[in-house]
Amino acid sequence: MMPARDFHSGTVYFIGAGPGDPDLITVRGRTLIERCPVCLFAGSLVPRAVVAYAPPGAEVRNSASMTLDEIIMLMAAATADGRDVARVHSGDPSLYGAIAEQMRRLDSLGIRYEVVPGVSSFQAAAAALRLEFTPAGKTQTVILTRAAGHTGTPESEDLKALAAHRAALILFLSAAQMPDVVSALVPHYGLDAPVVVAYRVSWPDEQILRCTLGSVESCMAEAGITRTALIIVGPMLEDSNGSESHLYNSGYAHLFRKARDADR
Repeated sequence: MMPARDFHSGTVYFIGAGPGDPDLITVRGRTLIERCPVCLFAGSLVPRAVVAYAPPGAEVRNSASMTLDEIIMLMAAATADGRDVARVHSGDPSLYGAIAEQMRRLDSLGIRYEVVPGVSSFQAAAAALRLEFTPAGKTQTVILTRAAGHTGTPESEDLKALAAHRAALILFLSAAQMPDVVSALVPHYGLDAPVVVAYRVSWPDEQILRCTLGSVESCMAEAGITRTALIIVGPMLEDSNGSESHLYNSGYAHLFRKARDADR
């Protein structure tokens, strides 16, 4: 990060608001919102209850209709006046948060900033499902990705190539491209592979659909889900007792515990 110039005395805080439930923001994130005189939030994805923590008289702006230039101008004006800015993003800002271009602009202007991590929607989905993505004896790799769509993806991250690993696969921003998703996944996971669609997880209108790759398109169409949903596929969804971790096995020794005789 470039050093801040003297005429900018305020700081921009990129804050992960969590997946939707206001209780799932971190203590640090909430504390910063409570004290920042300027709050700029992604209104289509961050619930109003989160930015309601802003202090009385704070300037609270919805960035949904703003361009990047307008967002940076607001940040620059606020920090030049010595005001800190809470830039509130959904989930964790490092995942599809579009913060890289904002940070580059702030670097060029010499404006200080920090990134405050948040709970991602894929973590909230696992909690809602009571699911471990990496159970012992099954999947030990989690791939977070998206269908190409209009944004595109690098050739090395083609969905068909990623699906060949048969790992835990969590698709963001892909609900509108389900025909392409199914076509890419079926050769490796199979038509009968279980799928979970987690729509607006942790919000009051949350929906969790359990279906298969062969039925997921019709299930989503029937539910009217075309956006704001995670698509989850992988062996960890299959019904199985699986293995148990060695971590709590009485015969397994580690730094904090000696191995014990299992017969005692």
